[in-house]
Amino acid sequence: MSSVAAQGSADPLRARIEAFDWSRIAAELDDRGCAVLSQLLTPAVCNRLRAAYSAGALFRRRVVMARHNYGRGEYQYFAYPLPEPVATLRAALYPRLVPVANRWCEVMRLERRFPPALDTFLERCHRAGQARPTPLLLRYGPEDYNCLHQDLYGEHVFPLQIAVLLSAPGREFEGGEFVLTEQRPRMQSRVEVVPLRQGDAVAFAVNERPEQGTRGWRRVKLRHGVSRVRSGERYTLGIIFHDAA
Repeated sequence: MSSVAAQGSADPLRARIEAFDWSRIAAELDDRGCAVLSQLLTPAVCNRLRAAYSAGALFRRRVVMARHNYGRGEYQYFAYPLPEPVATLRAALYPRLVPVANRWCEVMRLERRFPPALDTFLERCHRAGQARPTPLLLRYGPEDYNCLHQDLYGEHVFPLQIAVLLSAPGREFEGGEFVLTEQRPRMQSRVEVVPLRQGDAVAFAVNERPEQGTRGWRRVKLRHGVSRVRSGERYTLGIIFHDAA
Protein backbone atom coordinates (compact mmCIF):
# COMPACT_ATOMS: atom_id res chain seq x y z
CA MET A 1 0.00 0.00 0.00
CA SER A 2 2.81 2.41 0.74
CA SER A 3 4.00 2.35 -2.90
CA VAL A 4 0.62 3.64 -4.06
CA ALA A 5 0.15 6.16 -1.28
CA ALA A 6 3.65 7.55 -1.87
CA GLN A 7 2.28 9.99 -4.47
CA GLY A 8 1.77 12.45 -1.59
CA SER A 9 -1.22 14.61 -0.78
CA ALA A 10 -4.56 14.00 -2.49
CA ASP A 11 -5.08 17.80 -2.83
CA PRO A 12 -3.32 18.11 -6.24
CA LEU A 13 -5.52 15.33 -7.60
CA ARG A 14 -8.68 17.00 -6.29
CA ALA A 15 -7.53 20.26 -7.85
CA ARG A 16 -6.96 18.49 -11.17
CA ILE A 17 -10.49 17.07 -11.03
CA GLU A 18 -12.01 20.45 -10.19
CA ALA A 19 -10.16 22.08 -13.10
CA PHE A 20 -11.93 20.00 -15.77
CA ASP A 21 -14.63 21.64 -17.88
CA TRP A 22 -17.53 19.73 -16.37
CA SER A 23 -20.08 21.48 -18.58
CA ARG A 24 -18.26 20.07 -21.61
CA ILE A 25 -18.03 16.63 -20.02
CA ALA A 26 -21.74 16.62 -19.18
CA ALA A 27 -22.63 17.66 -22.74
CA GLU A 28 -20.51 14.87 -24.24
CA LEU A 29 -22.02 12.31 -21.88
CA ASP A 30 -25.49 13.46 -22.94
CA ASP A 31 -24.56 13.36 -26.62
CA ARG A 32 -22.47 10.18 -26.87
CA GLY A 33 -22.60 8.39 -23.52
CA CYS A 34 -18.88 8.96 -22.91
CA ALA A 35 -16.38 11.77 -22.33
CA VAL A 36 -12.59 11.90 -22.01
CA LEU A 37 -10.87 13.46 -18.98
CA SER A 38 -7.44 14.21 -20.40
CA GLN A 39 -4.40 13.55 -18.21
CA LEU A 40 -6.39 12.82 -15.07
CA LEU A 41 -3.37 10.98 -13.63
CA THR A 42 0.31 11.75 -14.08
CA PRO A 43 2.64 9.09 -15.55
CA ALA A 44 4.26 8.67 -12.12
CA VAL A 45 0.93 7.86 -10.46
CA CYS A 46 0.00 5.52 -13.34
CA ASN A 47 3.26 3.63 -12.87
CA ARG A 48 2.73 3.32 -9.10
CA LEU A 49 -0.74 1.92 -9.63
CA ARG A 50 0.55 -0.60 -12.15
CA ALA A 51 3.24 -1.72 -9.72
CA ALA A 52 0.56 -2.18 -7.06
CA TYR A 53 -1.01 -5.01 -9.06
CA SER A 54 1.39 -7.47 -7.39
CA ALA A 55 0.55 -6.22 -3.87
CA GLY A 56 -1.88 -8.95 -2.89
CA ALA A 57 -2.91 -7.35 0.40
CA LEU A 58 -4.57 -4.47 -1.47
CA PHE A 59 -7.13 -6.72 -3.17
CA ARG A 60 -10.13 -8.81 -2.17
CA ARG A 61 -10.48 -10.96 -5.31
CA ARG A 62 -8.64 -11.88 -8.52
CA VAL A 63 -10.55 -12.87 -11.67
CA VAL A 64 -9.09 -14.68 -14.68
CA MET A 65 -11.41 -13.70 -17.52
CA ALA A 66 -11.09 -16.85 -19.61
CA ARG A 67 -12.47 -19.01 -16.78
CA HIS A 68 -15.78 -17.11 -16.96
CA ASN A 69 -15.90 -16.45 -20.74
CA TYR A 70 -15.39 -12.73 -20.08
CA GLY A 71 -12.51 -12.55 -22.58
CA ARG A 72 -8.79 -12.93 -21.89
CA GLY A 73 -6.70 -11.19 -19.27
CA GLU A 74 -7.31 -10.71 -15.56
CA TYR A 75 -8.33 -8.15 -12.99
CA GLN A 76 -8.36 -7.63 -9.23
CA TYR A 77 -10.92 -5.85 -7.05
CA PHE A 78 -9.50 -3.61 -4.35
CA ALA A 79 -10.36 -4.31 -0.73
CA TYR A 80 -11.48 -1.69 1.78
CA PRO A 81 -9.96 0.65 2.81
CA LEU A 82 -9.20 1.75 -0.73
CA PRO A 83 -5.62 2.96 -1.25
CA GLU A 84 -4.72 6.37 -2.60
CA PRO A 85 -5.29 7.66 -5.19
CA VAL A 86 -8.22 5.28 -5.75
CA ALA A 87 -10.19 6.54 -2.74
CA THR A 88 -9.73 10.18 -3.72
CA LEU A 89 -10.70 9.56 -7.34
CA ARG A 90 -13.88 7.79 -6.31
CA ALA A 91 -14.93 10.39 -3.75
CA ALA A 92 -14.04 13.45 -5.85
CA LEU A 93 -15.43 12.29 -9.20
CA TYR A 94 -18.77 11.06 -7.85
CA PRO A 95 -20.28 14.49 -6.96
CA ARG A 96 -19.25 15.87 -10.35
CA LEU A 97 -21.22 13.11 -12.08
CA VAL A 98 -24.30 13.20 -9.83
CA PRO A 99 -26.03 16.02 -11.77
CA VAL A 100 -25.77 14.01 -14.99
CA ALA A 101 -26.97 10.84 -13.25
CA ASN A 102 -30.01 12.55 -11.73
CA ARG A 103 -30.89 14.34 -14.95
CA TRP A 104 -30.78 11.07 -16.84
CA CYS A 105 -33.06 9.42 -14.27
CA GLU A 106 -35.51 12.29 -14.54
CA VAL A 107 -35.84 12.26 -18.33
CA MET A 108 -36.03 8.44 -18.39
CA ARG A 109 -38.81 8.64 -15.77
CA LEU A 110 -36.93 6.59 -13.22
CA GLU A 111 -37.77 7.17 -9.56
CA ARG A 112 -34.26 6.78 -8.16
CA ARG A 113 -32.10 9.79 -7.40
CA PHE A 114 -28.53 9.97 -6.13
CA PRO A 115 -27.30 11.94 -3.11
CA PRO A 116 -24.55 14.56 -3.52
CA ALA A 117 -21.94 12.68 -1.45
CA LEU A 118 -20.46 9.25 -2.20
CA ASP A 119 -20.56 8.12 1.45
CA THR A 120 -24.33 8.61 1.57
CA PHE A 121 -24.82 6.61 -1.61
CA LEU A 122 -22.57 3.80 -0.35
CA GLU A 123 -24.59 3.62 2.87
CA ARG A 124 -27.63 2.97 0.69
CA CYS A 125 -25.73 0.22 -1.13
CA HIS A 126 -24.56 -1.38 2.10
CA ARG A 127 -28.05 -1.40 3.65
CA ALA A 128 -29.17 -3.37 0.58
CA GLY A 129 -26.38 -5.93 1.03
CA GLN A 130 -24.02 -4.39 -1.55
CA ALA A 131 -20.93 -4.00 0.64
CA ARG A 132 -18.02 -5.29 -1.46
CA PRO A 133 -15.84 -2.60 -3.07
CA THR A 134 -15.81 -2.54 -6.86
CA PRO A 135 -12.82 -0.36 -7.96
CA LEU A 136 -10.38 -2.61 -9.78
CA LEU A 137 -7.12 -2.94 -11.69
CA LEU A 138 -7.15 -4.79 -15.01
CA ARG A 139 -4.14 -6.34 -16.76
CA TYR A 140 -4.01 -7.44 -20.40
CA GLY A 141 -1.19 -9.13 -22.28
CA PRO A 142 -0.76 -10.10 -25.95
CA GLU A 143 -3.99 -11.47 -27.49
CA ASP A 144 -6.02 -10.47 -24.41
CA TYR A 145 -9.34 -8.63 -24.70
CA ASN A 146 -12.47 -7.82 -22.70
CA CYS A 147 -15.87 -8.83 -24.05
CA LEU A 148 -18.65 -6.26 -24.21
CA HIS A 149 -20.34 -6.12 -20.81
CA GLN A 150 -21.99 -4.02 -18.09
CA ASP A 151 -20.79 -3.62 -14.48
CA LEU A 152 -24.10 -3.77 -12.60
CA TYR A 153 -23.42 -5.82 -9.42
CA GLY A 154 -26.78 -5.36 -7.66
CA GLU A 155 -30.01 -3.40 -7.30
CA HIS A 156 -28.33 -0.04 -6.65
CA VAL A 157 -26.37 1.05 -9.72
CA PHE A 158 -24.80 4.46 -10.25
CA PRO A 159 -25.29 5.10 -13.99
CA LEU A 160 -21.75 6.33 -14.76
CA GLN A 161 -18.26 4.94 -14.23
CA ILE A 162 -14.63 5.78 -15.03
CA ALA A 163 -11.75 3.88 -16.65
CA VAL A 164 -8.21 5.29 -16.54
CA LEU A 165 -5.54 4.01 -18.94
CA LEU A 166 -2.35 3.37 -16.94
CA SER A 167 -0.10 2.23 -19.81
CA ALA A 168 1.28 4.19 -22.77
CA PRO A 169 -0.22 3.12 -26.13
CA GLY A 170 2.28 2.83 -28.95
CA ARG A 171 5.16 2.44 -26.50
CA GLU A 172 4.06 -0.17 -23.98
CA PHE A 173 1.29 -1.89 -25.94
CA GLU A 174 -0.45 -1.97 -29.32
CA GLY A 175 -4.17 -2.47 -29.89
CA GLY A 176 -6.37 -2.68 -26.81
CA GLU A 177 -8.75 0.16 -27.73
CA PHE A 178 -11.61 1.06 -25.40
CA VAL A 179 -14.88 0.24 -27.19
CA LEU A 180 -18.42 1.35 -26.36
CA THR A 181 -21.55 0.11 -28.13
CA GLU A 182 -25.06 1.57 -28.07
CA GLN A 183 -28.19 -0.43 -28.84
CA ARG A 184 -30.90 2.03 -29.81
CA PRO A 185 -34.54 0.86 -29.97
CA ARG A 186 -35.42 -0.64 -33.37
CA MET A 187 -32.07 0.48 -34.80
CA GLN A 188 -28.71 -1.15 -35.43
CA SER A 189 -25.99 -0.83 -32.79
CA ARG A 190 -23.55 2.07 -32.89
CA VAL A 191 -19.87 1.62 -31.96
CA GLU A 192 -17.61 4.26 -30.39
CA VAL A 193 -13.84 3.66 -30.17
CA VAL A 194 -12.33 6.05 -27.61
CA PRO A 195 -8.63 6.92 -28.14
CA LEU A 196 -6.79 7.30 -24.82
CA ARG A 197 -3.26 8.25 -23.78
CA GLN A 198 -1.54 7.19 -20.59
CA GLY A 199 -3.28 8.95 -17.70
CA ASP A 200 -6.44 9.75 -19.69
CA ALA A 201 -9.76 8.65 -18.26
CA VAL A 202 -13.05 7.96 -19.97
CA ALA A 203 -16.35 8.52 -18.18
CA PHE A 204 -19.16 6.46 -19.65
CA ALA A 205 -22.63 5.06 -19.07
CA VAL A 206 -22.83 1.81 -17.14
CA ASN A 207 -26.14 0.50 -18.45
CA GLU A 208 -28.34 3.01 -20.28
CA ARG A 209 -28.66 6.69 -21.08
CA PRO A 210 -31.44 8.89 -22.48
CA GLU A 211 -31.47 10.00 -26.09
CA GLN A 212 -33.82 12.52 -27.63
CA GLY A 213 -35.82 10.95 -30.45
CA THR A 214 -38.52 12.21 -32.78
CA ARG A 215 -41.18 11.02 -30.33
CA GLY A 216 -39.51 12.12 -27.13
CA TRP A 217 -36.88 10.55 -24.91
CA ARG A 218 -35.84 6.94 -25.40
CA ARG A 219 -33.46 4.68 -23.49
CA VAL A 220 -30.24 3.58 -25.16
CA LYS A 221 -28.48 0.47 -23.83
CA LEU A 222 -24.68 0.52 -23.64
CA ARG A 223 -21.94 -2.06 -23.24
CA HIS A 224 -18.21 -1.54 -23.04
CA GLY A 225 -15.11 -3.63 -23.64
CA VAL A 226 -11.49 -3.65 -24.82
CA SER A 227 -10.33 -4.82 -28.24
CA ARG A 228 -7.50 -7.34 -28.70
CA VAL A 229 -4.10 -6.30 -27.41
CA ARG A 230 -1.75 -7.08 -30.27
CA SER A 231 1.48 -6.73 -28.28
CA GLY A 232 2.80 -5.54 -24.92
CA GLU A 233 0.93 -5.14 -21.66
CA ARG A 234 -2.03 -2.84 -20.91
CA TYR A 235 -3.17 -1.81 -17.40
CA THR A 236 -6.40 -0.01 -16.55
CA LEU A 237 -7.88 1.40 -13.34
CA GLY A 238 -11.66 1.06 -13.13
CA ILE A 239 -13.69 3.30 -10.81
CA ILE A 240 -17.20 1.97 -10.22
CA PHE A 241 -19.23 3.97 -7.72
CA HIS A 242 -21.74 1.37 -6.50
CA ASP A 243 -20.56 -1.56 -4.38
CA ALA A 244 -21.31 -5.21 -5.12
CA ALA A 245 -23.64 -7.71 -3.45
